Amino acid sequence: MYAIPTHLRGHAFTIADAEAAGLPRRSLQSSRFAMIRSGVYRTADTAPTFRLQVEAARLVLPEGSVASHTTALRLRGLDLGPALPLHFSISTWAEIERAGIVLHRRQARLNSVEVDGFPCLGPRRTFVDAATVLSERDLMAAGDWLVGTGAVDLLDLRAYVITSHLDGVRKARRVAPLVRERVASVRESYVRWELHRAGLPEPEVNVDITDDLGTWLARGDLVFRRCKVLVEYDGWQHERDAKQRQWDHLRREQLEAAGWRVIVVTAEDMVRPKTIVARVRQALQQAA
Repeated sequence: MYAIPTHLRGHAFTIADAEAAGLPRRSLQSSRFAMIRSGVYRTADTAPTFRLQVEAARLVLPEGSVASHTTALRLRGLDLGPALPLHFSISTWAEIERAGIVLHRRQARLNSVEVDGFPCLGPRRTFVDAATVLSERDLMAAGDWLVGTGAVDLLDLRAYVITSHLDGVRKARRVAPLVRERVASVRESYVRWELHRAGLPEPEVNVDITDDLGTWLARGDLVFRRCKVLVEYDGWQHERDAKQRQWDHLRREQLEAAGWRVIVVTAEDMVRPKTIVARVRQALQQAA
């Protein structure tokens, strides 16, 4: 039995890489290895992560290919849209067919940045490219996330979509004005999207709430300050310990004592977004 070279573990490698490391081609058919895609392998103890899929794809793509679209988003840590096919872009002529890969040919020179060890298109270009793949709701969430993580400045993103003439830019132009700063999560973006679609007033995003004397009460997710209505997405309601739950109850009591109506949205609520809209609309009407 041949020993597996250390440098092959944790990575994708080709048949040529294995042979160069002293492994016979036939050894790749054993249970110690698994094929990621035709001609590309991993060791059996290497987890088949998304990152490994990207690494394997780059081994069969032409030089100069860079991750783009939703693949670039996922490498940045945002899982929106389907993981496959993988999307790459290239600025030279290339025509290949690989299962699970879409290679976009670009006329202009591509400016890439390194993300998690891979060359990717920049965040502004990724936002526009993703518009060809994502729904408007998911695209707004992507914009919120890119701005919120500091990958791109909000005004810079909006200026870019105005001056660009790329595939997807029309959708990007519709969505970019809805992108906001300080959004804490994709689910929070989804709640805001539903409120926007329903024509409700726009809330402030992740701002401090104080009482009439200026005493700090809380930092709210979606705040309708004039009506004293707070909408919060709570994705951890079943995972808090007793101490944290008690703090949450006290916080809500303080807000309600100061005249605020708190609407908590959970993952179960997101299955029926119209009910979220109805609850918020009712609260705003009652406050008015």
